[in-house]
Amino acid sequence: MIGRLTGTLAEKSPPQILIDVNGIGYEVDVPMSTFYNLPHLGERVTLHTHFVVREDAQLLYGFLTPAERETFRQLIRITGVGPRIALAVLSGMSAGELAQAVSTQQAGRLVKVPGIGKKTAERLLLELKGKLGPDLALPGAAVQTDAQSDIVQALIALGYNEKEAAAAIKLLPVDIGVSDGIKAALKSLAK
Repeated sequence: MIGRLTGTLAEKSPPQILIDVNGIGYEVDVPMSTFYNLPHLGERVTLHTHFVVREDAQLLYGFLTPAERETFRQLIRITGVGPRIALAVLSGMSAGELAQAVSTQQAGRLVKVPGIGKKTAERLLLELKGKLGPDLALPGAAVQTDAQSDIVQALIALGYNEKEAAAAIKLLPVDIGVSDGIKAALKSLAK
């Protein structure tokens, strides 16, 4: 019902802000990724919103980009994930980082978000697979094949961090098998 708000930023009290739109103050809950990028108090702001009507409350959630709002909407469709958990996910990682984590099936990145346990992370990965558009992927991040994803997971299991694993697979041919890929990646990381 309320799809976008443009007005003056009147108050900031994480995770909630108050936007004055022609004399009417809208209380809007925002993820920290949006909160940190807001203008100063008294300046104009435009937020893409998601309006939730419950039996006991009417809540408005705001996002700086349509991609963040769409990701939020995908998250709240998942059983057991409400708006608070969805905001926590978007506060802990950007929409692009979430899309990347889902495409590479990295539950470890989701478990780092407060309020997300291992089972919830696995459910998110399962239910979001294929639903977060490729336009949300991190800029410059190549879409990984299943074999490349398996190689990355193996390297992480062996104690390498995500950056090291991602750098190692960039050096590998796209059509390499999992076992050969792991061996080649380990050789490049040993240098």
